[in-house]
Amino acid sequence: MTQSAAPPDRRPVVTPTRVIAGVCLLAPFVAMLWVSSYARVEPTLIGIPFFYWYQMAWVLLSTALTMIAYKLVQREQRARKGGGSQ
Repeated sequence: MTQSAAPPDRRPVVTPTRVIAGVCLLAPFVAMLWVSSYARVEPTLIGIPFFYWYQMAWVLLSTALTMIAYKLVQREQRARKGGGSQ
């Protein structure tokens, strides 16, 4: 079976916007899986060892990065459909 050529107006699936969104989603996993980078007590933050506050900081960062990735993909999908410019 032969595959028909894609129509000329078809855009690529892997776009720079989606790559950025993917990096935003991948960063928290890499940060949390690389345990040796934060498996220590110092520096403390208001008496909380680094090990704990680093992980809690990533909870907030992960939320922000997920929101950014969602907004980027949503904006790109709207642009593909020819929708508004929000």
